[in-house]
Amino acid sequence: MTSVTELLAELLLMPFIAFVVGLAMVLMYRKIAARLQRRIGPPLLQPIYDIVKLYGKETQISHGLIHDIGLVMAVGGYVAAEIFLPVPGMDGIADKGGIITLSYVLMVPSLGLALGVGQCANPNGSIGISRALTAMLAYDIPFIIVVFGVATHYQSTSLVGMIEYQQIHQWGIFEMPLLAVAGLFALQGMMGKQPFEIYVAPAEIATGPMVEMSGKYMGGLFVMQTFQLYTAGVLYTSLFLGGGANWFEFLVKIFIVVAIPMSVALVFPRYRTEDMVRIMWKWPVMVALIGIAFVL
Repeated sequence: MTSVTELLAELLLMPFIAFVVGLAMVLMYRKIAARLQRRIGPPLLQPIYDIVKLYGKETQISHGLIHDIGLVMAVGGYVAAEIFLPVPGMDGIADKGGIITLSYVLMVPSLGLALGVGQCANPNGSIGISRALTAMLAYDIPFIIVVFGVATHYQSTSLVGMIEYQQIHQWGIFEMPLLAVAGLFALQGMMGKQPFEIYVAPAEIATGPMVEMSGKYMGGLFVMQTFQLYTAGVLYTSLFLGGGANWFEFLVKIFIVVAIPMSVALVFPRYRTEDMVRIMWKWPVMVALIGIAFVL
């Protein structure tokens, strides 16, 4: 049985690992983009340089306490999510919360971002955050259906139990291929990458939610992105790829999982808001429902 000291150590170490691995994923995304565009790409430590630069800048404008609280919620939501995601050698409190609790926690960052950006009263920011909330509603429907199907198949909502089952039998992607495909669609939307990057749209709304962000605020959003990429990769790996028996296997899996939507994002153009909702509520939902029918 895990002692209190060991548990506290895990709760501190798991978000730190998520941040470090997330930095590597940001670098991977930039490298993939550079290769597809026939460029060299940034140096190895560029994500760290960016964070230091952003936090080193003086922030000229503050939009009040709610603005700060919203950013804390945006980053803190993902930090809290990490302790519900089991990794090799560390389960955190995943066996106590399960996938249902994690699904609720993953809604906090978008709501926090909406709270903070709404305080800015910038029309571009308001348009961007309304699109972000619409996107969350769009990908949450197939995501919840996938979660329901996976939990039904495993007869459990515990991610720890799901991983143990897959390591003994076979990966969920082979037992539930349709749910795995629908999960990839939801993953693309969850990461906020093209073709579902409707809330940033630099050519239309000047990066939307980030339009009033600078200095430490932009640095906070950069940190949020590192957690976002890591969380999406670990969640999908836990549901369908059996987690990891060791850290090498685990990291290979999550990097491959995240590389797929990254590559798609760099090839396909961005959809309009109504197109995203229509696509998300049509194909992934239909595939997920068929997948549940097979599970049942």
